[in-house]
Amino acid sequence: MTKDNFLYRAFDLYYDGFRHMTLGKTLWAVIIVKLIIIFVVLKIFFFPNFLKQNAEGCESEFVASELIERSKTP
Repeated sequence: MTKDNFLYRAFDLYYDGFRHMTLGKTLWAVIIVKLIIIFVVLKIFFFPNFLKQNAEGCESEFVASELIERSKTP
C-alpha cells in the first residue's frame, strides 16, 4: 500500500493519534467499562429472558397467542 493511498493515510492518522494519547487512553477505558456494565450486568439482572421462561419451547405459538389476546382487550 502506498503512502498516498487514502486508506493508508486515514489508518496512519488514527494509529498515530491513539499511540500518542495520554488522557485519552484512560477515558477510553472508562467508556469500555461503562459499556460492559450497561450491556452485560444490566442485561443479566434487569432484563430476564421472558420468552424463554414462559414459552417453554414453542415461542412462536406463545407470541401469536399473546398478540391475539392483547388485541381483543380494549
